[in-house]
Amino acid sequence: MYSEAELMARRIPFLLCILFNLTFSLSFAVDTLTPGQSLLYAAGATLISDGGTFVLGFFSPPGSSNRYVGMWFGNVSQKTVVWVANRNRPITDGSGLLSLTANGTLVVSSNGSAVLWSSSSPALANPVAQLLDSGNLVVREADDFDTSRYAWQSFDFPTNTLLPSMKLGWNLRSSRNRILNSWASTSDPAEGNYTFGIDLRGDPQIIASVGTRQYMRFGPWNGLYFSGVPEMMSSDTLDYSFVIDGEQVVYSYTVRDPSLISQLVINPTSGNIEGLLRTEESQSWITRTAFPRDNCDRTISLCGPYGLCFPDWPPCKCLPGFHPRNRNDWELLANTSGGCERNTELDCHNNTDGFIRQSNVKLPDTSSSTVDWSMASLDDCQTSCLNSCSCTAYARANISGSGRGCILWFTPLTDIKLFNSGSGQDLFVRVAAADLKEAMESSGSRWSRRGMIIVISSVATFTFLTLVAFCIWKRKKTEYSIREETEEETINLPSFDFAAIVQATDNFSSSNKLGEGGFGPVYKGRLKEEEIAVKRLSKTSEQGADEFKNEVVSIAELQHRNLVRLLGYCIEANERMLLYEYMPNGSLDKFLFDKVKASSLDWKSRYNIILGIARGLLYLHHDSRLRIIHRDLKASNILLDQDMNPKISDFGMAKIFDGNETIRKTRRVVGTYGYMSPEYVKNGAYSVKSDVFSFGVLILEIITGKKNVGCYISKEYLNLLEHIWTLWKENRVLEAVDESIGSFCVAEVLKSINIGLLCVQEQPKDRPTMPSILSFLGNDTTQLLEPRRPGFVMPTDPSETNLNSSDPSNHLSITILEGR
Repeated sequence: MYSEAELMARRIPFLLCILFNLTFSLSFAVDTLTPGQSLLYAAGATLISDGGTFVLGFFSPPGSSNRYVGMWFGNVSQKTVVWVANRNRPITDGSGLLSLTANGTLVVSSNGSAVLWSSSSPALANPVAQLLDSGNLVVREADDFDTSRYAWQSFDFPTNTLLPSMKLGWNLRSSRNRILNSWASTSDPAEGNYTFGIDLRGDPQIIASVGTRQYMRFGPWNGLYFSGVPEMMSSDTLDYSFVIDGEQVVYSYTVRDPSLISQLVINPTSGNIEGLLRTEESQSWITRTAFPRDNCDRTISLCGPYGLCFPDWPPCKCLPGFHPRNRNDWELLANTSGGCERNTELDCHNNTDGFIRQSNVKLPDTSSSTVDWSMASLDDCQTSCLNSCSCTAYARANISGSGRGCILWFTPLTDIKLFNSGSGQDLFVRVAAADLKEAMESSGSRWSRRGMIIVISSVATFTFLTLVAFCIWKRKKTEYSIREETEEETINLPSFDFAAIVQATDNFSSSNKLGEGGFGPVYKGRLKEEEIAVKRLSKTSEQGADEFKNEVVSIAELQHRNLVRLLGYCIEANERMLLYEYMPNGSLDKFLFDKVKASSLDWKSRYNIILGIARGLLYLHHDSRLRIIHRDLKASNILLDQDMNPKISDFGMAKIFDGNETIRKTRRVVGTYGYMSPEYVKNGAYSVKSDVFSFGVLILEIITGKKNVGCYISKEYLNLLEHIWTLWKENRVLEAVDESIGSFCVAEVLKSINIGLLCVQEQPKDRPTMPSILSFLGNDTTQLLEPRRPGFVMPTDPSETNLNSSDPSNHLSITILEGR
């Protein structure tokens, strides 16, 4: 037993500790917290920013006995909480402690031990936590005041409120997405149903969601304001910023008048986005903005595809050149979500389509759009859209100054809202020629004289060029036609003299030789100050006049950033040559399958290459005027420009499909083993799904750095596909990733492997199409299907198989083309 004096002596250190905390909490208005110090709930301790703008401490929401560590305005009489640390794990007893560990981790605990919330562990040598006048709680080295080197900051972990200078959106380096998430209710700060953030797909735009369903869209940033919020441009109190670069996609705002207090908050009950303002002297918040403002904001795509939403009544109208899909529902306003459909189908192949200009609108949903910042004028945008049969509309991407860039839509247009005159943007909608006159006369389309001139001049120019081309064809003065029996094809490409090419390649010098494929040798040259690559048909080539003509005809009409550009040709005496743009980094296989060069392809580069190839195939299969099946897609036929952007090349085996044609069969199978689909090898059947199979093989080769052909990882595996399939089933597929990649995004790699396996499934019907593949690659939330067993087309032992033998069932002849 202890005496009373001994008991008192033992209590003194504990009492001194409490006294210290009480003194620290109550006697000093501090903005920092260091290891060894803490904020005790029992002591009523707080941090107060240097200017007194914000306070950090313990609070209980109205109507709740739970306790949280939060931040609120310091100079507002009514406590307005803007950030909560332990929002999902409240303190339910009478304790509560906020402390900073020796390595710089903030910890909220109860009863001195139960950790309810903690920040990341930045591992600092001399950490300090500080509450700034911006409302940002930061952790940094005590002697480092560089704002770019905060080890941790609350601005990266917002709750339901966006403050001035706070960033909403993506840090692309860390893949951190800063979104607002509503409280569960006015008395519970736990994560609620409503979120507000930036959708990265297509042209980035701000989206509000309830659960997984989007319910409101602000639209893309156009350089001055979000397309759906034109009043931002006339704000006299706030300045807005939207930044898209290689490191971030973020929105923020600042207040011009420092005496004003501002916040953007999600209402937990309605999901409304409310912009609130007040002065330091006023007793209440003023709602400056509140969204949704009307029915058009409240429901995404209320009027369905090609519908135009009016804030007034009736709410819906079709764009000029369109009519309601279900007229009865539309007129009765029973259901307008079915939208509108074209009066006349487009006629892309005859180049007669035109555009109507719909002014004063919120631009359609841009999640599936593309943006090309290289386009300087609207004429460039129009030309680009007309060059793709699936393009449905275009608009200026940035309307500030003289404007720049172009947004292109390739899907039905949804969620278009009409503003009062003077607000909103111009949208150029593609319609058939038969609907142009009606569209121009429509009250919903205020056609300018310039717009009419564009359409009329386009048709006139097309007619004139057609006549000129016909005359040139008749006289045969500037074009060369390759004849095969009774078939005649006209090549609309420049022809070059043999002597000029000899000079350009230094007489086909061996020092200029880039490589050799089934066509023949390829040389580097310089013609008219432009570097070129010259494919010269070898006299002993496995390919001949058929392949030469096929390549010229197939690619002459194609223009896409992920297809190699054909500059011209030469046919003279016994010579046949093709002139291409020069690709300084050569072919993809030279990087993938070389241990030294492979290290220069990090994951970001490889993912970009996969995306580029996919975009090129999408153009060939769906967006070009001619539907092209490549039939020889492989790593050696993917060329890389100076920025490592991929370009599909070598169209000697390509086939042009008619508009309604989906599949063909041939008795002569040509291609490269390991890339050819099972149905092509076995039955001579090829389609877009044959290219999809080859693309799947490419994806897996790009990720693993190993060839599908001759890839004998162990005796039990026939090829790379079977090896990947086995690892996939065993949940060990990341073991196959090329070590040369270094660090990588696990989610992206797993998604890419999943897509690759879906592409190489045995049955063509099971493989996705290129539009679906692009959607998968660009969408992190899509749930992919589980792949089925791949189609294995390699023999057990290649040395035992005669690759030139015929299949007696259908007398196929199989020609194997070696890669360069």
